[in-house]
Amino acid sequence: MTRKYNRIFLLAFLILLFGQAQAQQQLSLQEIKILALENNKKIKIVQSNINASIAANAVAKAAAKPTIDASVFGLYLSDPLKDMFPEYSANGSVSLTQVLYAGNKIQNSKKITSSAIELQHAQKELTEDQVLLNTEMVYWQVVNLKEKVTLANQYLLLLDTLKKDLQNSFDAGLIYKNDLLKVEVQHNEAVLNLTRVKDGLAIAKLNLMQISGLNEVDFDIKEDSTMDVQLISQSDITTAIDKRPEINMLNKTVEIQKYQSKLIGGSLKPTLAISANGLASYGKRINFSNGNNDMQAFVGLITLSVPILDWGGRKQKVKEQEYQTEVKKFELEEARELISIEIQNAWLMLNQSVTQIELSRKSLQQAQENLRLNQDLFEAGTVLGEDVLKAQVLWQKAYADVIDAKANNKIMEAKYKKSIGEYR
Repeated sequence: MTRKYNRIFLLAFLILLFGQAQAQQQLSLQEIKILALENNKKIKIVQSNINASIAANAVAKAAAKPTIDASVFGLYLSDPLKDMFPEYSANGSVSLTQVLYAGNKIQNSKKITSSAIELQHAQKELTEDQVLLNTEMVYWQVVNLKEKVTLANQYLLLLDTLKKDLQNSFDAGLIYKNDLLKVEVQHNEAVLNLTRVKDGLAIAKLNLMQISGLNEVDFDIKEDSTMDVQLISQSDITTAIDKRPEINMLNKTVEIQKYQSKLIGGSLKPTLAISANGLASYGKRINFSNGNNDMQAFVGLITLSVPILDWGGRKQKVKEQEYQTEVKKFELEEARELISIEIQNAWLMLNQSVTQIELSRKSLQQAQENLRLNQDLFEAGTVLGEDVLKAQVLWQKAYADVIDAKANNKIMEAKYKKSIGEYR
């Protein structure tokens, strides 16, 4: 009897190998991660935001340079204006303007947009980390469900074998019908469970396709169990916190708020600009100085704008911005505290997952031995088929717990590495 069950396990293993060989495309975890970084829509959205920030920075830099504008227009005048001016005229102008001083508003605008670019890069890093984590979680879910499909098939083979043995015993009049019915009920439940697992696997693969942008529907994964995780000490938590993109983002947000305060404060200072304008007009006797049909002129202008009284409105805006800066500083401090807790929790969960694997494997060994003993005793006629059925159920559950524990351990490894800013 024991050799018979060994042959069943070997057959299930060969079925699994054959199924893998038939897959059109096999992808490792690292290959799927690369695809996710290239194709995921969330990352593309953040990259577009980076491009927009770069364009805004170019606009801010252009504000420090002189501007040149030109315009042309034609003019027709009716009575009584045509008695004083030419009835028809063509006019053109070119102006050059340079802001000499604007309360450092231009410089602060450039600093704000430059920091905004760095903020968007940190946002992209955060988005990439989250996409990679989601990719890995779904990947290990697929691995988990693939193994459970194999387990479900093995369990069905065990039930089929037990069902045949009990059918022979029933036909020989050695057992009652209810012993056989119990196995048939369990067999139906196992078939339903296999269907559920296969459906779950199909959905998980679809999720993996969406995250990574896979075009091939018919693909398979090759398990990649390698991951080097270095647990950090309590003293290294501060360094780990500084690696997190969320902290970088908040630092840049505080920086932007400070520049924003200076930018608003610049509205309290005078603005100095110069401009040069060239004019040209053509029309009948348009030149009022000598009666010629053309006229050219040049106008130079210096403008000094000084804010005098706005009933404290600008000062209150500066104060408002300073309070908003304080808010961001408090948010940064709180984020550091929460990330510290997250790191320690991830460390504890990772250690728990290791313990879970050890205990579930030990339980599986005990369940396998219990199943072997019950099979031997059943063959010797000292236990009932119901006892073997219970042993099979315990073995199936223990095996499933091992599968879950391994997948959970890999997910905890990934979450821990992300928590310490080393998920790359």
